[in-house]
Amino acid sequence: MQIRHEGADAPPRWSARLWVALMISSGVILLDGLDISMITVAIPEIQRELGMTAAAAQWLVGGYVLAFGGFLLLGGRCADLFGRRRVLVTAMAVFALVSLLGALADDPALLVGSRFVKGVAAAFTAPAAMSLLTTTFPEGPQRNRAFGIFNVFEASGYSSGLLVGGLLAALDWRATFVLPIPIAVLLLVAALRYLPPDPPRAVRPRVDVGGAATLLGGMLLLVFTVSSAADVGWASARTWGGLAGAALLLAVFVRIERTAREPLIRLGLLRDRGLVAANLSAALLYGGAMGFQFLLALYLQNLNGWRPWQMALVLLPAGLVVVGLGPRLGALMTRFGVHRVLLVGLLAFVPSYLLVLGLGPAPDLWLLLPASVLWGVGFALSISALMVAGTSGVADAEQGVAAGLLNSSLQVGGAFGLAVVTAAIVPGTELAMLRPGVVVILVFAALTLAAQLLRRRGGSRAT
Repeated sequence: MQIRHEGADAPPRWSARLWVALMISSGVILLDGLDISMITVAIPEIQRELGMTAAAAQWLVGGYVLAFGGFLLLGGRCADLFGRRRVLVTAMAVFALVSLLGALADDPALLVGSRFVKGVAAAFTAPAAMSLLTTTFPEGPQRNRAFGIFNVFEASGYSSGLLVGGLLAALDWRATFVLPIPIAVLLLVAALRYLPPDPPRAVRPRVDVGGAATLLGGMLLLVFTVSSAADVGWASARTWGGLAGAALLLAVFVRIERTAREPLIRLGLLRDRGLVAANLSAALLYGGAMGFQFLLALYLQNLNGWRPWQMALVLLPAGLVVVGLGPRLGALMTRFGVHRVLLVGLLAFVPSYLLVLGLGPAPDLWLLLPASVLWGVGFALSISALMVAGTSGVADAEQGVAAGLLNSSLQVGGAFGLAVVTAAIVPGTELAMLRPGVVVILVFAALTLAAQLLRRRGGSRAT
């Protein structure tokens, strides 16, 4: 399913089969964003019906993120070893079944458990879908354009999920668990019908069990420790012990990978400055983005009494900007270069966060709406460019690992950023909490820019 180049400046002409492959990949990432954002706004209704405490209810999101972040690299490697179509179909079937289980659950522990398993399934579907895209569309204008469309679906899923989740939760929170089921089934059937079978392998694939176990343990412990640090304290023995344990497990993982005959991840990938900078920037960017949404929720809903759907309308301009820019991003990256587009996107976050820093006790739409638009510009340009930068120059046999690594950076970065913002805010009114939190996300934006400028100085293969 490769596309042939017809000249460096020739516009890509895709067959119907290629469009279907892109829609399947994009539909998977849309479903991931839709699922997590719908549950976020449905949590208050779930708490009331099932009698869950706030600490227990946050694991409806935290459990998903924990599993997603911890299993992503394993999911990406399995896609490379066992076939992207096979992994995608299997994991999508699990996703649909667990969604049904969650919709029927009356026990809080079972509901949280279903979210954890769904996060595991998403950790296999996301890198499989992304590596399907990168192995279908070659580097250059075609892949740039494909990623632009892909990220329209990603952002649309997350932004529309806030609004759809708010409306469904007002009717019945179980509807937020039911809605993903037909979408997952449709994607599963489309993958079986339209994606070509995975090519047979001459030798039986082998999974690096030792590497997988130590990496999985290290990632799970890291994400769990960072996610719970706001509750137990960053200076607590539990937090420091968790961070030390995660570091030890990851060090053992590196040692195993150096000697393994078929490593989970080839350590030579991590010597590429462009790939490392893309993953570091992805972590910092998503950390700031999660912190931004968390702070807006505190300010608009807790301080000013807004409903979740009203907050979603404030973020709607950001989603519209992403949808509007997405189809054009391929041409922009081809014309101006991936790095220039990325820098413009990262710079857009700075005035967006500065506008939020100027908010007073009452919401000011003259500040909120421009901030939302600029945030949308930053997210649209940056995420697409990072996807291209983080997978360019990587062999087809390692595209699943590269996709898993990039998605893992996003998830761990989001959990870390949210924990840091939560630790930085001071007790009192939400307005008093808002400003130090915004300072933190401004620092994240500055560090993201610094990572890319250092990468530029060192040189890379994704320019």
